[in-house]
Amino acid sequence: MGLTRDRIVRAAVELIERDGPDALSMRAVAGLLGVAVMSLYNHVPNKAALLEGVAAHVVAGMDLDGMDLDGEPDEDWRARARTLVRAFRKVAHDYPRCMTVVLTHEIDTQEAVRPVERALELADAAGFDGATSVRIMRALLAYALGAQVREIGAVKWLHHVANTDAYGRLDPERFPHTVALGPELAKQDPEADFEFGLDLLIQAVDALPRRPPGDTG
Repeated sequence: MGLTRDRIVRAAVELIERDGPDALSMRAVAGLLGVAVMSLYNHVPNKAALLEGVAAHVVAGMDLDGMDLDGEPDEDWRARARTLVRAFRKVAHDYPRCMTVVLTHEIDTQEAVRPVERALELADAAGFDGATSVRIMRALLAYALGAQVREIGAVKWLHHVANTDAYGRLDPERFPHTVALGPELAKQDPEADFEFGLDLLIQAVDALPRRPPGDTG
């Protein structure tokens, strides 16, 4: 296969997911592709551009088909919000290390702004004012990312806690709820936990004040 920008970006994504963001360099990508490092510069001018390509590739993987707002403005925004959060969560799950790159680097690409625009768009269509729309967007995306962090860290920690000898030695008078709910703590059902929390978030947002139906001011 000939060398293309897409092949270079995909190699960078593979490298980041395998070895972490700090391992990314033009030389490392060239090595992965088995080409001379200078040949990369015909398609990607520098590492910053490569990072932008990684961000665009990751965000482009979001399935936002259920986010089409061409229909009635008052159509159930909650379903669209769930679609957005689930799509963002899937990308964070599929590309956890690349998502770190997207969130921690100043990346100048319009593609990376797509989920933000979609979130603001659906909040506006639901009747929320500008400031509230921004906060809703931040809450939705933060929940998607937080759920991913919890799944790869806290869930494993809680499962470990509930399955160690130390847990069996817990004083039931000091930790009555932890002891009583040990079997539940030991269970791992990330999907159920995620959907439960998402329902709580959507219900809370839905209770916020907004414009009356038909008012576009």
